[in-house]
Amino acid sequence: MNIHILEMPIDFGASRHGSDMGPSAIRLAGIKQRIESLGHHTERYFSPMQINPQEYEEIGNPKAKYLDAIVKANNQLATEVEKAVLQDGFPLILGGDHSIALGSIAGLSAAYQKKGLRLGVLYVDAHGDFNTAETSPSGNIHGECMAANCGYGLPELTNLYFEGRKLDPKNLCYVGLRSIDPEERKLMKEAGVTAFTMSDIERLGFCEVVKHILRFFRRKVDAIHVSFDMDCLDPMYAPGTGYQLPAGMTNREALLLMEEMADCGLVRSAEIVEVNPVLDVRNQTATLAVELAARLLGEKIY
Repeated sequence: MNIHILEMPIDFGASRHGSDMGPSAIRLAGIKQRIESLGHHTERYFSPMQINPQEYEEIGNPKAKYLDAIVKANNQLATEVEKAVLQDGFPLILGGDHSIALGSIAGLSAAYQKKGLRLGVLYVDAHGDFNTAETSPSGNIHGECMAANCGYGLPELTNLYFEGRKLDPKNLCYVGLRSIDPEERKLMKEAGVTAFTMSDIERLGFCEVVKHILRFFRRKVDAIHVSFDMDCLDPMYAPGTGYQLPAGMTNREALLLMEEMADCGLVRSAEIVEVNPVLDVRNQTATLAVELAARLLGEKIY
């Protein structure tokens, strides 16, 4: 495959800074070399983002902080993602905070509408990111991005890159959830998303949950985007994230999930977000991010 690696060094969408250095940490952990060792070609490797550092931007709306800068950066990302897909490439986006899902999914949606294909998203995250400006306790846009992609929230976000929703919420599947705000939960249920929480994983077993996920996508979509937030992992395995919550996925579960998604043959793009080197220990979270990307791109143990 031709892999288009797009770095998005942005942490405007989160309260805790440092994830803007995540792409550099993943690069230093050897992602380009690892991908090429699997027989893939790195078609491009650059950052499409051209905005000022956070210290030079205005917070603006306290319920949607740094809205203008985030919209500008994500429009730039969406342009490059759409271009990669229309060239039959595989966009691999490295964050940055999870607000970059606005640009990645907008670009994918635009491209797949032109191709006449149905897009689905596997959202691997401890959080729902399904708040709006009205429900968000923090005003951080990384917690509003999936609601906006599904057509809920501020028009600046719901109409980013092109007018209208980017994703049918019935083609959105979460796994690894363990922290959802009350109003966010209501909106997720109203929208009709599918969600597997950590309680579901404990109750059913991880392999059974993965089988449900694969059945879900095979019935519904033609192409899958994997959006992987490193805070879905237990901090024991991924200490370098801005929102460390106990009782998360193990590294073995996450690696298995990536292998199974690769084997289903429908994954056409991915993003890995919320690597925060400031909080990491010997770059182990970034190193694990490289392992996850490699499994998703076909690496096998044996």
